[in-house]
Amino acid sequence: MKKVLFLFGVLAFMSCKKEATENVQPTETYSEGESAEAKTPEALGKDIFEGKGNCISCHQVDQKVIGPSIQEIAKTYKDKKGNIVTFLKGNAEPIVDPSQFPVMKTNIPITQAMSDEELKGLESYIYSNLK
Repeated sequence: MKKVLFLFGVLAFMSCKKEATENVQPTETYSEGESAEAKTPEALGKDIFEGKGNCISCHQVDQKVIGPSIQEIAKTYKDKKGNIVTFLKGNAEPIVDPSQFPVMKTNIPITQAMSDEELKGLESYIYSNLK
């Protein structure tokens, strides 16, 4: 009789343990519309450019608005072998249109607070518009 009760107790314990592991929820969460795949640097850069960086308010892809176009920025940095990330960190002089720098200077603290990954993403996005 003791063996039967012991066996019954073990089976009951094992069934509870199995049920507990079956109801485990995944720990990864994604916001609505977010893909499980990692974003490319260009996609990250575009999101920052149009979102938290608010770069789009002064820069358009193919026309000068307040600041130079993205295409002009990419061409100038490529031709002059400049470093966009270094400029956005506040560690390089402007090379595209230095006369416009006072307007851009107010936004440098925003880019200085960005991670290297974010800045490289912005750079990738800018260069992806090079024609």
